[in-house]
Amino acid sequence: MKLLSRPATRGLSGTIRPPGDKSISHRAAILGGLADGRTRIDGFLLADDTLATLQAMQSLGADIQRSDDQVEIIGQTLQAPRMDINLGNSGTGLRLLTGAICGHPDLFGQRLRLVGDESLSGRPMGRIIEPLQRMGASITSNEQRAPLLVEPKPLTGCTHALKIASAQVKSAILLAGLQAQGITRVNEPGISRDHTERMLPDFGIRVQHHSDAVELTGPQQLQHSVVHVPADLSSAAFLLAAALLVPGSDIRLQAVGMNPSRDGFLRIVKGMIADDRLQLQPTAESDGREPMADLQARYADRRTGTTIAPELVPLAIDEFPLLMAMAATASGQTVISGAAELRVKESDRLAVMCRQLQTLGVELEERPDGAVVTGGPIRGGAVDAAGDHRIAMSLAVLGQVAQAPVEIDRAEWIRTSYPQFVEHMNQLGANMAWVD
Repeated sequence: MKLLSRPATRGLSGTIRPPGDKSISHRAAILGGLADGRTRIDGFLLADDTLATLQAMQSLGADIQRSDDQVEIIGQTLQAPRMDINLGNSGTGLRLLTGAICGHPDLFGQRLRLVGDESLSGRPMGRIIEPLQRMGASITSNEQRAPLLVEPKPLTGCTHALKIASAQVKSAILLAGLQAQGITRVNEPGISRDHTERMLPDFGIRVQHHSDAVELTGPQQLQHSVVHVPADLSSAAFLLAAALLVPGSDIRLQAVGMNPSRDGFLRIVKGMIADDRLQLQPTAESDGREPMADLQARYADRRTGTTIAPELVPLAIDEFPLLMAMAATASGQTVISGAAELRVKESDRLAVMCRQLQTLGVELEERPDGAVVTGGPIRGGAVDAAGDHRIAMSLAVLGQVAQAPVEIDRAEWIRTSYPQFVEHMNQLGANMAWVD
């Protein structure tokens, strides 16, 4: 399906609460399904990826009841489903669930096959397979890609030194460590998202934090909990960017998650605009684990290119297609480096985004680990999101300030993370429409 984004005819305005945080929703579904008793999740993201994880937990025996974005999960004895466990397009769901089940005693002696769609089946899984196998896991793969055949068995905790900071790898290891004998420790070379280690104590798990590592001692049993999911900063970023780009805009976004391990987008953007164009107001709605804030964004008439520090890359990894789109409208050059991880997401985000920006008349240089983007006019035209939701939304935002409409092919994947994106954008005053 195609998405048509026409240049905005007026400034964007209004107040929106973006959908629930995708990363936190995945983790809450998995931990709730593994825990004893009834877990309530408020603000759960109702999108294809997170619903696939929820369905996976149900196939493993969890009793799940859902009313709008409130989910109740009653954890019970896990059981091996007769059918494959299909995670669709969700890399987070597949990687974390593999760690959660590979040493679970309820499943000893069983064989579980985890599969995904074509995109997911092309993503690297060796980064979780190798550390889990070091703990004793039995995982067979298709050349280190899905499908994964998992035969749960007893695990032993050990220390893992990650070469690249990765929240998904870290989380898979920690979830396996819950059932392993002894200490499981993950050392990271830099900061990655810490939602898992923030959430585990809410489920009764004792976690130790160090300056460059996190560890727990197993086995430990998860207990039921209540999880409040904040609005997703990665989804909010598209609305914020549109307001900063479209003249006359002034919008407010409510209760957005402000986890310091993923606020790189805000830090980078503040280096491109005047400080008063983007403001944060902390909210008391936070339950203490995940900080939240209301965000206000107003049109930034002066946007300048910047050199993005490599240490900020892990803190903004999901927002780089959008940052590249914003760089295309800024004066001067934006230099991105240390971002090779973008090549193994839902698409090769560096290559795809560079090609689409060039189609829209943007001058840039693609590099192995990044790009140099030179700002200028956006001429509009037909582009292809390559089935990548974040690229589709980034190009749609850019269409609001192009010289002519931007028609985005294969944009239907937006539903994997932000099903209400077009509705919310138009509610603020944008000019977008789905076309067959």
